[in-house]
Amino acid sequence: MTRTFTVSPDFPPDHIAGWYVFNTFLQRQTGEHIHLELYDTFDQQRAAIAAGGIDLIYANPFDAATLVRDHGFVAVTRPSGVRDEAVIAGPHTSPVQKVEDLPQGCRVASTDDPDVRMIGMIMLEPANLGPDTIVALERPTYVLVAKALLMGDADVGVFLADAYDGLSGTTRSGLRTLVSSQIGVISHMLMVGPALAPRLDELRTLLLGMHDDPTQRSITEGLGFDGWLPVDHEETEFMIDLMDTLLAD
Repeated sequence: MTRTFTVSPDFPPDHIAGWYVFNTFLQRQTGEHIHLELYDTFDQQRAAIAAGGIDLIYANPFDAATLVRDHGFVAVTRPSGVRDEAVIAGPHTSPVQKVEDLPQGCRVASTDDPDVRMIGMIMLEPANLGPDTIVALERPTYVLVAKALLMGDADVGVFLADAYDGLSGTTRSGLRTLVSSQIGVISHMLMVGPALAPRLDELRTLLLGMHDDPTQRSITEGLGFDGWLPVDHEETEFMIDLMDTLLAD
């Protein structure tokens, strides 16, 4: 039977090859026939999840609650040394020096990445800005969010911190960081659905051991981090509760 693996659409495009290599590694080590299916949008991915078509997912924290509570997923691991943080940046030529300088009605560019957009909106609150007092502009990728700033089509952009750091030097030189989040406890997680849940302990042991093998460690480095860390039920529930709290605010 074929199992379907998917990855949160917010991963950097230059990691596409890395996810295919990782998927091949999983197939060889587990003996499972695993198909990697990448979606362009969160809506497409959520439709596949709702239809029961996903067995393994590298999920963003925003979707973790739905995966656990509605679809029976269980967290296996999270990436080592990588947390979900957001950056708000504007054009370097803009007179805006800090978030508090932003006026109501300003144009805010972002992707459809739900947790990053949520954190970004929280960071705009010191300027008394909210969903009803900004002009929201959605772009498919963080590169295009940056382009909107450089072309004068947006006043500020909301970025995943890792994606912002991964922009080219030329692009970064045209931007100014206004504020960065420092939440420190929100992270993507690798999660298994009910069909693979019986192999949870085996998968966790396999992934945690990748850091100790130079060849396997190079596979995780191709994903943008150097290893995996375990995630237990309590840690998963804590992060879900934190996301619920942030959404309520």
